[in-house]
Amino acid sequence: MSTGLRIEALSAAVAGKQILEDLDLEIPYGEIHAIMGPNGSGKSTLCHVLTGKSGYDVAGSATLDDVDLFSLSVDERSRLGLLQSFQYPTVVPGVRLREFLIEASEERGVDPEEAEKRIETEAERFDTTKFLDRSLNNDLSGGEKKRSEIFQMAVLRPKVALLDEIDSGLDIDAVRQVSEAVEEMRSPDLGVVMITHYSRILRYLMPDRIHVMIDGRIVASGGAELAEELDSGGYESVRDRLGIQRAAGEPVRKAADFFTDTPFDV
Repeated sequence: MSTGLRIEALSAAVAGKQILEDLDLEIPYGEIHAIMGPNGSGKSTLCHVLTGKSGYDVAGSATLDDVDLFSLSVDERSRLGLLQSFQYPTVVPGVRLREFLIEASEERGVDPEEAEKRIETEAERFDTTKFLDRSLNNDLSGGEKKRSEIFQMAVLRPKVALLDEIDSGLDIDAVRQVSEAVEEMRSPDLGVVMITHYSRILRYLMPDRIHVMIDGRIVASGGAELAEELDSGGYESVRDRLGIQRAAGEPVRKAADFFTDTPFDV
C-alpha cells in the first residue's frame, strides 16, 4: 500500500553546525503542503537531505512508500519517485528540452512512445510547446523556467515533488502563473512539498497544510487558520504563542512585512 513521504526524528548538520533537529513530517498522496519559516530555518536543507546532497551528517529516517531513502543513491531516489524543482534552474546548452525529457523518462522505465505522448499533452497543458526544441532553460525568463520545471514534473510523474522556493525571483504575475501550474499538478498519486520564498503565493494557492519551520523544527502546522495567524502577526505571533526565542541578531518580521511584494527570505 502506498504511504507517501514520511519523515521521523530527522536531524542534519553540516560542518559541525546543527540545521535540522528532530523534525517530523508526513506528506500523503493527493496533498500539497507548504513549508514556511524565517531565513536560515532549514527549509532548503530539508530538500537537500531528502534528495541526497552530500556533506550532511544525517540522523533519523525518511521513507517513500516505506522504502528508506537514506539507503539509496541520488539516482535511485529519483527512480523511486522523488523529484526536486530547483530554486535556480540551470541552463544546459546543446541539450533540447524534448531530448532531456525522453532520456529522463526512459531512466524511469517509460517507453519512448509513451514519453512523446506525455510531452505533447503536457506541453499543451502548460503552454511550453515553444520550449521543446530549445536548449534546456535557454533564453527563458524566470517565470518561464519555473513553469518549465512544473511541466517537466508533469511529464515525469513523480510520487513526491519537492518545490524549493518555486516562487523565488518572480514578479507578481509570474507567481500567479506558477501557482496555477502547481494547482494543475494536483493528483491523487502525487504529494507536493512547497517551500515558499514569498508568502504572497498564498494569495493564489492554498495548500492542504501549512507548516512553520523555526530553528530546524516544524513548530506549527495547520490550514487556513494558520495562514490567517501569519497574515495578521507574522512569525512573531507563532514565536510568542509557543514561547520560542529569536536567535541573537535575527530581525523581527512585522505582520505588514509578511505579505509584502518586496522579497524577504522565508
